[in-house]
Parts: sequence; C-alpha cells; structure tokens
Amino acid sequence: MRARGGHHVVAGHRGGTAARWRRGAAAAVRPLAAALPLAVCAATAVPASAAGGYTVTATIAVGSGPDGVAVDPTAHTAYVTNINDDTVSLIDEATSTVTATIAVGGGPIAVAADPAARTAYVTNGGNGTVSVIDEATGTVTAIIGVGSGPDAVAVDAAAHTVYVANGGAGTVSVIDEATGTVTATIGVGSGPDAVAVDAAARTVYVANGGAGTVSVIDEATGTVTATIPVGSGSDAVAVDPAARTAYVANFAGTVSVIDEATGTVTATVPVGADPLGVAVEPSTHTAYVTNGKANTVSVISGARPTPVTTVTSSRNPSSFGQKVTFTARVGPADGGTMTFRSGSRTLCRAASLTKVSGRTYRATCTTRTLPAGRDTITAVYPGDASYATSAGLLTQTVTRAPTALTASIGLTPQLTFTLTATLTASGRPLSGQPVSFSTGPTHLCTPHTGTRGVATCVLTGPQTRLAEQDNDTIRASYPGSTNYRPSSATVIPPRFPLAGQPKVASAPTTTQDYEPPSPPAHPRGSA
Repeated sequence: MRARGGHHVVAGHRGGTAARWRRGAAAAVRPLAAALPLAVCAATAVPASAAGGYTVTATIAVGSGPDGVAVDPTAHTAYVTNINDDTVSLIDEATSTVTATIAVGGGPIAVAADPAARTAYVTNGGNGTVSVIDEATGTVTAIIGVGSGPDAVAVDAAAHTVYVANGGAGTVSVIDEATGTVTATIGVGSGPDAVAVDAAARTVYVANGGAGTVSVIDEATGTVTATIPVGSGSDAVAVDPAARTAYVANFAGTVSVIDEATGTVTATVPVGADPLGVAVEPSTHTAYVTNGKANTVSVISGARPTPVTTVTSSRNPSSFGQKVTFTARVGPADGGTMTFRSGSRTLCRAASLTKVSGRTYRATCTTRTLPAGRDTITAVYPGDASYATSAGLLTQTVTRAPTALTASIGLTPQLTFTLTATLTASGRPLSGQPVSFSTGPTHLCTPHTGTRGVATCVLTGPQTRLAEQDNDTIRASYPGSTNYRPSSATVIPPRFPLAGQPKVASAPTTTQDYEPPSPPAHPRGSA
C-alpha cells in the first residue's frame, strides 16, 4: 500500500507506523489540483525515442489526490478515487472524458468493480465505510460500515462477495453483494494493507503490513486457514489463479512468491527500493512490481503452470500390424499440437489439439507400425507462452501376429519334387521370411518368401528319392520372428516310378495348415 497524504490521515490510524502512511515527507504533500494520466510517464521530460512507439493519448483531469483506480472492461469505464476531495471520477474509456464525479465517504482509497453486477466498491479510509456505486446510474446506492481504516478491497464476482481489508482494525470485512451487509468480520494480522481473491480456489490472501505475514482465508468457511511469514512490511498482494501462485510485495525490497497448493514461500525475489504494488498478467504468468523509491518497475517471469497429459489406447494389448489409435488429453491448455512417440521413434508429429471442454484438449494418433513387445508411448505437449511443456506415458503391449502357412508339392519333368509354401499374416503375404522343408528328421532346404509370400524349393534327385523312399510327409516350417508367431504345414509327396522300377500310381497330394505351440526341433543335415 502507498503513503497517503492530505487531511484524511486519521489519528491512531497509520500513526507513522502502518505501511500505507510510513513513506514520510516525500509523499506528505499532494498538489490541490491533480490529473490522472491513462499511461505510465515520468515526471521529467524524456526523448521521444525512449517511448518505444508508445504515446500518451490523453491526460484526463480528475479530482484532488487521485489514488486508487479500477476498470470495468465490459462497461468500458474506469473508476478513480480522489482522496483529497472525497470523490470518485467515472471515466468513459471510449471518449477519455469524466462522465460523472460521485461524492463518497471520507478519504476514498481503494476501488474494485464487479462487471457482472455493474457495481463498484470504494473504501473510505477516513470514516471506516464502503460506498457502493451503481454503474448504470452513477449514484451511491449504499454506505456499508466496515472496520477502522479500510485500505483495500477485492471482489469475488462468482461468489457475489466483497472482501475489505481494515488496516486499523486488523480485520477483513466480508460483504454479501446481494444484501449489501457485512456477513462476517475475520481477524487477520496487524495492519492488513492489501487483499486479493483466487476465485477458482475460493481463497482470499491478505497482506498484513504490520506483521509481515499473509493470512489465507477459506471463502467457504470464512476462517483463516494459514498465516504465512513473508517479508517485512508486506504491502501488496496479487494472485495468478492458473499458476496457483500469489505474489507479495514487501517494503524491504523483495517479493515473496507463495505456492497456493502448499501454502509456503517458494522464492523471495529482490526488486527495487520500496515496492508499493504488484499486479499479475495471468496469460503470461508475469508479475509487475512498482518500486516507489527507485522509480522503476520490476518484471518477474513466473514459472508457467504444467498441464496434465494422459494417454489412452483404443486396444491394449494389440497384435503386431493391428491398427491402434492413441488419444492424448491435456489440460489446462490453450490449444496447439501434440506429438506422439514410441520410444525414440515419432509416430505422429504435431497432431492438432481440439477442445473437449473448458481448457481441456485432445489429439489422436493412429498407427499399425508398433513392434511386438512392451512399447512406451509418449504424448508430448510442447507448451506455449502460458503453459509449460507436459508429457503423458502409456505402456502398450503388442503381441506377435499369428501367421498361416500352406504347402504344396509338384513333380518336375525330370521327376524331382518342387516344394512350395505360402506364408501370410491376417491374409497379407509376408516377404523375406525363411521357410524350412524337411522329411522325417532330414532337412531338405530353407528358401525365403518373395513379395507374394511364396517360398519355392526344387529338390535334387537324391533328395527326391530320399523323400519318396521315406514314404513320409514333408513338413514346411516357419520359425517365427520378433513380430510374427511361428507356423507350419505338411504335405504328402506323390508316388511315382523311379528309373528301372515298375510304375506305381501316384498318391494324392494333401495340404495341412496349422500353427504349433512352439517352433519345430532342428532336424539333421541335408542328404
């Protein structure tokens, strides 16, 4: 909170020890005629080049001692408290003109607007009240008595509740917007100078300048759930709801960063001399701190919140070659893309995110190329200016695909056997795979399948006579691979007259197609 000059310094309130009035003679005198520029500008002239392309588009005369300011973005209206003449100036943003000057209580300090209710609340430090202004009519519709020295005000529009920090009383007054009455008075630390609301978490943070602490209030119960030590003379507070972080400006020249989830100070950031105020840009998670004695603004880049990313599978386990669709959900996020990987291999790059609801998004990736085994699927959200990168993991079990093997045998004009086997998986031919032919314990040959999944072997004369003399089936065996299960088939060789022997009728050729529980044993060497 800032030093207050003028005739509304109340004896016993701020008495030179409370934060709002301790700034000394440098802020003790304000000119009786004041103006509020709607831009930040230095007291002395600066070269045009230093403006970096920005210009002051208007300088609007308001009341004496302009102090607090609030904006209603929906109504395009700004409210300025004038501490020395007990008024509030209403500014039309479109025309940059004062459309009304409203008399309020003694020493108006802070103002907050509720855009939904079209209502503004003004703390009157000189007489311990809050003036309620109807935006539509520009009139004070109620004056609500609160504690001594109300210094700050914040609105939870969703809960229709107003919180007023009473610096002289060490309390927070809770106002019900619907009834315009104080429903609770909550004791906090000494000299509460600032108040901020995290509406999403239903939590109120109060900076106690006299105690160097922050009181945490649960809106649901109206009780202080924690008191967090911060720096000396905690003078301002602001929250980043998405990052669940509170920033507290301390008179000692630091900013305390509070993790809302744990209620602890996670960092103390040095800034300029005499930090008076702090504000947060939630979309970039950046805090801006005004340093009163250094004539500077410190910019603190906060840690971006990390979304939660989860991954699900359309079928798990799956077989090698089966189509599998992975769905990744991420939130909170602002859209963007998702990249899916299996180990170090990219499956889908920069898949577009589509909104599910609120700030939750999802993306999908479909593939047939997962190898058999346990595959680690990673969905990576790259982050953006508002949110950090995030990744979700899924273990996908891929079993070996079943195969089917058929075999046939033919007779060449030279009276030798031609062995043929066809290998498929889910009806698709498998190329480049070894198929072994054997008769009894004798290995005959091991050709590889071609592009149509066919493996062919022409036996030599001795091999043919051996197969015929064994009078046994010929077995075709596929041993399987990393991705495919083994399979085998048998065929009965035909009978035919060998040279110098009587002619014998040929036996019919049969084909068998089956899948054994394990690969066949290794046969002995070729004849």
